[in-house]
Amino acid sequence: MPESATSPIANEMFAGSRVSGSDVEISIVTTLDGFEALEKEWNDLFERAATPQQVFQRHAFLRYWARHYLDARTQLSIIAGRIDGRLATLWPLVRYRKLGIEVLSFMGAPVAQFGDVLVEAGDNRAALLQASWTALASLGVDLFEARRVRTDAALCGCPLPGIAILPGDLKAPFANLSWRILPDGLGVAYSPRERSNHRRRLRRLNERGVVTFSEPEPGPEASAAAATAITIKRTWLLENAILSPTVMDNRFQAFFEDVAGDAATGLRVSSIACDGRPIGIDLAFDCKGHTFGHVLAAASGYEREGLGRLLIHRTFAAAADRGNRVFDLLAPADEYKMQHADGLVAVSDNAFAFSWRGRLMRTLVLARLQPMAKAWAKRLPAGLLRRLVLR
Repeated sequence: MPESATSPIANEMFAGSRVSGSDVEISIVTTLDGFEALEKEWNDLFERAATPQQVFQRHAFLRYWARHYLDARTQLSIIAGRIDGRLATLWPLVRYRKLGIEVLSFMGAPVAQFGDVLVEAGDNRAALLQASWTALASLGVDLFEARRVRTDAALCGCPLPGIAILPGDLKAPFANLSWRILPDGLGVAYSPRERSNHRRRLRRLNERGVVTFSEPEPGPEASAAAATAITIKRTWLLENAILSPTVMDNRFQAFFEDVAGDAATGLRVSSIACDGRPIGIDLAFDCKGHTFGHVLAAASGYEREGLGRLLIHRTFAAAADRGNRVFDLLAPADEYKMQHADGLVAVSDNAFAFSWRGRLMRTLVLARLQPMAKAWAKRLPAGLLRRLVLR
């Protein structure tokens, strides 16, 4: 745990702007004590101001992220803005050195799938965002690396400082559950042929053994299912020679075991078992009528039965039963996701530079070298990829 976990709350104060006759007071929270002390106000702001896709800016989600991912090389730099003492905006950020320069990024990486800030609605919204940008620019960092920002993000609610979009064309597909699921099976979004195929897949799966479906409530059973889901996912990645350092990192499994045990995080588990053995598990987050599918884990050996498709349909049905209207499949828009999608939201990676060092990092490393390295990694032989993953 980083040193700041036991240090006093440390806030750096900034002069703010004026909105509607009141001053905006900006502070920078740099310690875990300070972050934890914000919990009630954070939750109040989230309830009145957050949109569903800001699920990854929940205090509970980021509390478990800090437990597993925050280390001594990373310092919290949470921008908190108040109007007349009321918490009105939060920018959950961290600060660290990368290749010799000072960088800010969103809390939550690599498990958070969308990056954003919280800001209350109303006439003061743009002014609150601008005051926070001013405070951010005063922190003396070289670069703000803002990954996975949706076009409907609160961060985009005021003019952004300069052109900062990095290469890549990400899209997040989503499904309208009223079109996708009916009480007796698949919805009208699927063709009659696909609905017939779905019934055939279920019959084939039942031929393999007794099939059961479950959605354990948050707690020890859900935590155990989350651990099993990560194990299944890792096995599938190895078998398909897919390099995913995030999933292979032990912190990834430990994080999901923790969040699955706490209802405040919104994580829900959907499971398919055959003869009592889990063969398909989905880990998804509920937030304000939407569900966000994070980990889809289907065991190998069930391709003929279409286990992956059955798991998606089962997860849709479980989300609808909980009262959700939309299922977000998250970026990228893989082909298997598009088979269940009713729309897309654009998502971009951004880098805002505040010095010549930051501009050099953005232009040379983030915009050129990193995309080249990712493209090169995809062309590596399967055997070499497996060895790299297992190291």
